[in-house]
Amino acid sequence: MRESNKQHQPLLANEAPPEVERMGLTWLITAAIATIILWQVPVGEYILYPFTILATWFHEMSHGLMALVLGGNFQKLLIFSNGSGVASYSYSGSLLLGSLGRALVAAAGPMGPPIAGAALILASRNFKTASWSLKILGGFLLLSTAIWVRSLFGLVAIPLLGLIILGIGLKTPRWMQGFAIQFLGVQACVSTYHQLDYLFSYSAGPLGISDTAQMQQQLLLPYWFWGAVMAIASLIILVQSLRLVYRKV
Repeated sequence: MRESNKQHQPLLANEAPPEVERMGLTWLITAAIATIILWQVPVGEYILYPFTILATWFHEMSHGLMALVLGGNFQKLLIFSNGSGVASYSYSGSLLLGSLGRALVAAAGPMGPPIAGAALILASRNFKTASWSLKILGGFLLLSTAIWVRSLFGLVAIPLLGLIILGIGLKTPRWMQGFAIQFLGVQACVSTYHQLDYLFSYSAGPLGISDTAQMQQQLLLPYWFWGAVMAIASLIILVQSLRLVYRKV
């Protein structure tokens, strides 16, 4: 009798049933794998284009904010329609931690998206934090546009993404908000694998040398070593964040 009552206990308003949560985990893992594959083929670039722009924003904002935290100056952020971006920052000779600080600024770009993604996934454990995370992310996209974004494309694309994410946080059921924040988190985590060639390259083309090459200059170990470390760390961060969220499901 006790068992029967438990099985028919009504759900809270807007709460997702357990079957949806289990299906959500399977779907998210499938989406992560499919995303990694799609990044590698031409048609995938069009399907995942909005997430490419969001991942670029995470990457470049992480460079700029880390420089700011360590005593540098975050000057401007440029994001272009081909999915590339540039964060302009300066050290003014006063960056904290010296060579280690410069290496941290370089590493912040590739590691910013998976760390932010893990935070978004973990926020989905609670409906309230999931909703607030969407609102904060959407709001910060808008705020960053006003303060740092200076490219024409970025001035259109970044606030548009911000408004869409805010809309999800304000207008959709809570279980959908939880799923949305998880999906955005997964996309941020796996975006590392969209730039695998960049992680294992010394040159960044017209922009100079890559982030991993900058780490090599500051910390001596070769750029491919730092690329491997960040690729492995991104995968671990994704798996562990999903494990923490779904361990009771």
